[in-house]
Amino acid sequence: MSESGEVPAGTADGIRIVYETFGDPADPPVLLVMGLGAQLLAWREGFCAALVERGLFVVRYDNRDIGLSTHLDGAPRPDFGALLAGDPSSASYTLSDMADDAVRLLDHLGLAAAHVVGASLGGMIAQTLTVDHPERVLSLTSIMSTTGDRSVGRATEAATATLLAPPVSSREEALERSVVSARVLGSPGYPADPDEVRRRAGEGWDRDHDPAGVGRQLAAIYASGDRTARLADVAVPTLVLHGADDPLIDVSGGRATAAAVPGAELVVLDGMGHDLPEALWPQVVDAVDALVRRAGSAAAG
Repeated sequence: MSESGEVPAGTADGIRIVYETFGDPADPPVLLVMGLGAQLLAWREGFCAALVERGLFVVRYDNRDIGLSTHLDGAPRPDFGALLAGDPSSASYTLSDMADDAVRLLDHLGLAAAHVVGASLGGMIAQTLTVDHPERVLSLTSIMSTTGDRSVGRATEAATATLLAPPVSSREEALERSVVSARVLGSPGYPADPDEVRRRAGEGWDRDHDPAGVGRQLAAIYASGDRTARLADVAVPTLVLHGADDPLIDVSGGRATAAAVPGAELVVLDGMGHDLPEALWPQVVDAVDALVRRAGSAAAG
């Protein structure tokens, strides 16, 4: 059973964060951070339940500008040409601001620290949280993500076209777009069921849809730069998971992340693209659980 809640917009930036928890709060906490334009629903309940079965307390949440958390509707439109040229001034916020949202969530839940698991943009936020607030992170798991170094983790042309496609204008169009996206970005070794893809896309559309918010999240990535040098200071046990066949963030991004973090473990999953297919959940849960136990043993020692 899950419990829902929200972090009130009590700070100067007025950001409200909506979250759900699973399991016993007395168990080791795992904070799940999702990717670009992806709501907390993308951490599927079955995946959360599998972590709970390992004796973990799971928290999933909507990043700012997505889902039921605060959307910065009045913010200026990002200038991506300027952002790509190195001028971050048009970004409404950075990855550090998004990491601060996670800290506020931990504070709200009364958690001094958590095992942080991030996917894609969520992995970038998780990395930033670890370097900005090392005392709040017990272990780091970075999934299908990268360091911010633009020479690694590059997308294929087809993946870039999918990411930058014009916004959809209806629920029906959103469902069909989701099938196309899953075909391009998903795991070739574990193809998704189109009907299930449509069902989940409809669930997401009914809960929230805001293309402008996704654009602001993307701007935060470009505005935040390369984390490689700072990742050398990460001192917590770290796991890097990446699909060998990821077309949106090439596996070189995962390899660079693991190389940047001292002692990081790298697991490359054959047949995995830029998604987390259910067939791979047992392997991913095993790896996260082993990292949590390892981090607990290191802390006890």
